[in-house]
Amino acid sequence: MWSWVAHRISGVLIFFFLFAHVLDTALVRVSPEAYNSVIGTYKNPIVGLGELGLVAAVLFHAFNGIRVILVDFWSRGPKVQRQMFWAVIAIWVVLFVPFAIRHLSHVFG
Repeated sequence: MWSWVAHRISGVLIFFFLFAHVLDTALVRVSPEAYNSVIGTYKNPIVGLGELGLVAAVLFHAFNGIRVILVDFWSRGPKVQRQMFWAVIAIWVVLFVPFAIRHLSHVFG
């Protein structure tokens, strides 16, 4: 059940990021100076932490989505869904932790 909740939350967070991304990118057509100003405000540690959260959400959502597809369409999927969930968590940790270390060294370094 928690993977279901986390999948929905990560999906909503990714949606809101994409919405904001489309809006701020569209701003370049209206006023390049305003676009540069908005992009300049993104260069701070709070946004850097938000980017970290975005990568965490995208990685989890992608790998858990593959797990959901396998549960739905693979005959053995429902039987091994718990093991696949822990595989998703393991893959997420293996990919996210090195990224987080490198990203945070750029944000705070």
